[in-house]
Formats: sequence, structure tokens, C-alpha cells
Amino acid sequence: MMALMENAAMLAVADELPKGSTTVGGHIESSHLKPSKIGDKVSATAEVTKVDGKKIEFKVSAYSGDILLGEGTHLRFIVDRERFMSKLG
Repeated sequence: MMALMENAAMLAVADELPKGSTTVGGHIESSHLKPSKIGDKVSATAEVTKVDGKKIEFKVSAYSGDILLGEGTHLRFIVDRERFMSKLG
């Protein structure tokens, strides 16, 4: 569920970033309100709530159909993709 919410946030801003940029997660906090059943389709949404320079804050939610499974907040940072990737290897 958390990975889906984080991915939703990443995708929510991907088309608005400067060329050569991406976002990386900095913090995620969520409540898990209801369980999903094995085989249920789970989706996630992300809404930008604040932008402060390279810092983007989101409200994130996960659903199974119309049932809210979890919700919380997520923080991402805008980084230069090539520079960030060079630090990993």
C-alpha cells in the first residue's frame, strides 16, 4: 500500500518537472484503516498540498474500489536524475 502511494505521488508531478529531473522520497506516514482481500485491486492517489522550492508535500490515499484502505502524507524532493544516479554506483 505504501509503495503504491509513493508511486502515485511520483507520477503526479512527473510531467511538471524540469527536464532531467526526478523526485525522490523523503518521508511517508500513513494510517492503515482497513484490510484488502487477496486478489483485490488496490489503487492509490496523490494530491500536491505544498511546494517549497525542491520540496513537494502530498496527501496520499489507497483504495480498494470505493473503500478507503489507508491515507497519509508523503514528502518528495526534486533532484537532478543523472547526478542522483551517479551517487548510487
